[in-house]
Amino acid sequence: MSTFSHAAADSATMLRRNLRHALRYPSLSVGMMMMPILIMLLFAGVFGNALGEGVGGPAEGDYIGYVAPGIILMAIASGCMTTSVSVSLDMTEGIVDRFRTMAIARVSLLTGHVAGSMIQTLISTAVVIGVAVALGFRTHGGVLDWLAAIGLLVLLTFALTWVAVALGLLAKNPEGASNSPLIIQFLPFLGSAIVPPESMPGGVRWFAEYQPFTPIIETVRGLLVTSPDGRDAAISLAWCAGLAIGGYAYSKFLFNRKAPR
Repeated sequence: MSTFSHAAADSATMLRRNLRHALRYPSLSVGMMMMPILIMLLFAGVFGNALGEGVGGPAEGDYIGYVAPGIILMAIASGCMTTSVSVSLDMTEGIVDRFRTMAIARVSLLTGHVAGSMIQTLISTAVVIGVAVALGFRTHGGVLDWLAAIGLLVLLTFALTWVAVALGLLAKNPEGASNSPLIIQFLPFLGSAIVPPESMPGGVRWFAEYQPFTPIIETVRGLLVTSPDGRDAAISLAWCAGLAIGGYAYSKFLFNRKAPR
């Protein structure tokens, strides 16, 4: 068996392990899913009329078209917490030391977490999209627009999952790992998820315009609701690639330091 096929087989085994853990302890997955749904119900259902006058039109049905893409990204960001906690649990409970005594590929310990977390996050994101549609979210995008939006969401999920793995390795315990991704979950609020950056005060507006989530939100919103902006799309891809490469490199460094050969 080649090195690649050996690593792939071990990664598949670790993936099954992580998915079984998710089924055994569903509270984290349910919590990850419910938070963006509650936020959507709050902003679209309660504040929709008031906020819709400023950004989406006179009715809350118009505002759901504005806010839904941002909350879809919040669903992806929420997946970071479960990833960080599961990685931290493995690193602090001694299971990694046991795995090191077995003939398994080291890379599979992390790729199993990444693949399992991506599956859970994308399922939660699909549920959030379904809730948005039930609340009145309607898209003007065609099949290619949807495929492009889904591709960008998958790429963002991959990037943020690697960042979450690094945060889990960096945390001293699972409690710390559950708190460290909060800044990632909060970032869409300081972007264009809820209101346009143009409506924010000077310093906050500058941060909102140049942080990573804003161009990604605008790209998804453009593909599904308005019209896509090539500049936002290019910046979004650059951010996703940078986060994925940085998260992977830092995760590998931390893992090799905490679990040396």
